[in-house]
Amino acid sequence: MEIKEAQKLVDDWINSVGVRYFNELTNMAMLTEEVGEVARIIARTYGEQSFKESDKARKLDDELADVLWVLICIANQTGVDLTEAFKRNLEKKNIRDFNRHKNNPKLS
Repeated sequence: MEIKEAQKLVDDWINSVGVRYFNELTNMAMLTEEVGEVARIIARTYGEQSFKESDKARKLDDELADVLWVLICIANQTGVDLTEAFKRNLEKKNIRDFNRHKNNPKLS
């Protein structure tokens, strides 16, 4: 699926099932919450913390998809074309970081 398709699917769902977009501040808070859920899984899977019984059913792929969903909502409601934004961001990184990581002794 292309990013543009994902943006349209989310928009179609919001306008048919979701009634309307939550406001931008609500969606920002929701994005923070979803990223926190990803962090919880990562900390417990790869870090020193153990899973609580209530966390065991949570799945990383589902939580990452929740992050993507809310991110797309924010992009849609603020008029951001994520395909174009991502292309520009990649170009910026290719120019700015072309030799930066290759020359980083910490990564050798």
